[in-house]
Amino acid sequence: MPTERFQFTSEGGHQLAASLDLPEGTPLAYALFAHCFTCGKDVLAARRIAAALAARGIAVLRFDFTGLGSSEGDFANSNFSSNVADLVRAADHLRETRKAPTILIGHSLGGAAILAAAGQIPDAKAVVTIAAPSDPAHVTGLFRERIEDIRKHGKVEVQLAGRPFHITSEFLDDIAGHSLMAEVTNLHKALLIMHSPTDDTVGIDNATHIFVAARHPKSFVSLAGADHLLSGKRDASYVAGVIAAWAERYVDLALPEQPSVSGDAPRSVVVRETGSGKFQQTISVGPHRMIADEPIAAGGDDTGPGPYDLVLAGLGACTSMTLRMYADRKSLPLERVTVTLNHSKIHAEDCAECETRAGMLDRFDRVISMEGALDAEQRRKLMEIADKCPVHRTLTSEIHIVTSAAD
Repeated sequence: MPTERFQFTSEGGHQLAASLDLPEGTPLAYALFAHCFTCGKDVLAARRIAAALAARGIAVLRFDFTGLGSSEGDFANSNFSSNVADLVRAADHLRETRKAPTILIGHSLGGAAILAAAGQIPDAKAVVTIAAPSDPAHVTGLFRERIEDIRKHGKVEVQLAGRPFHITSEFLDDIAGHSLMAEVTNLHKALLIMHSPTDDTVGIDNATHIFVAARHPKSFVSLAGADHLLSGKRDASYVAGVIAAWAERYVDLALPEQPSVSGDAPRSVVVRETGSGKFQQTISVGPHRMIADEPIAAGGDDTGPGPYDLVLAGLGACTSMTLRMYADRKSLPLERVTVTLNHSKIHAEDCAECETRAGMLDRFDRVISMEGALDAEQRRKLMEIADKCPVHRTLTSEIHIVTSAAD
C-alpha cells in the first residue's frame, strides 16, 4: 500500500510528522488513528492496523504527537489536552488536503484522546477505541511510585517502556481535570469498543465503564488472547477487519459513481501485495476489496482466504446463484441453498472417470444442501442444473491463460 509522508502544524506551532496510508485507487473513507501513550505513529499496532485498513480501501492518517517520534516539540511540555488538540488539527489537515475523517480510531491512551476529540470533529460518524482507559489519569499508574517526586520537584524523569520521559506536575493536573465519561455520554456518534479480557495494562473493566456511559449505537468486541499492544499480527488484522465491517453500517463507504460500461464487459480483478506479512494480497474488483493470504502452515498469516479458497468460493457462489435462478424461473419451493466445498490432490489412478491416468489431479468436493418442500424429481433436476453453472463449466473445460508483462 502506498504511504504519503508529510508534516502539519500543531496547536502549539510545532511541525508534526504524519503518515497517510492509502489504498490502491480511490479511498472508500478516511480514518484518523491515535497511538498509545509515549508510542509513535510507527508502533507495530498502528502500522499494521493502518496497512490492513488501507488494504480494505480505507485511508488512515497516523502521526507522532508533540515531542514524540519525528515530531517537533518537547514531550515534557505536552499533555492530554495538547494531544486532543493535535488530533483536531490532524482532522483539519485531512479536511483541507484530502477529505475529512469519518472514522476515528484510538489505541490505549490514544483511545481516550479520540473520545475527547470526537466532539470537535463534526465529520466523524464512527469512533473506535482499542484497549482504552475510561479515565485518562489511568496512565499515571505507569509511574505511580514517582508521582510524589513529580509533585515535589515539578518535573521528573521516568522510565516508560525502557525509555526516559520527563513528566511534569502540569501533566498530572491536566490529565486529572478531564471528565471523559461525560464526553462519552454526549458523544452522539457510533461507538465500537475493543478490549482484551487478558489485558494486564488497562483492565477490561475500563471497557465496561465506557460501554455503560455511552449511548446507542454502541458495540463491544472482545479481543480474546490479545495483549495490550496487539503485538500479534493476526490480532491487528482482526481488529482492522472488524473495524472495516462495522464502519460500513455508519459510514458511507461507496466509491464515487464510475462511468457506465456498455454491454456485459467484465470488470478487471487487480491483485497487489500489501507488504504486510509474507503472502498477504489485496484484491480489488470494481468497488469491492478483500484480503487474500496463505494459512500459517503454508508460511502465511491466515489474514484472509487462500488462492484455492477463492477458487472454491467462486464455484460455490456460482452454483448457489444458478440454482436460485432456475428455481425462481420454474417456481420451485427452494428456500435456501448451502454449498460446502473442499479441495484436495488425488492420484489420477484413483479417479475412474478421469481421462488422465498418471500423476496427481485436483479434486473439488461439492456438497449441496437444499432447503424447502422439494420432491425427489425437483431435487434431481436441481442437482443436474448445478453442473451447468458457468464457473463449473469453465473449470471443467479447456482454459487458455495469456500472460504478459505490464511494460
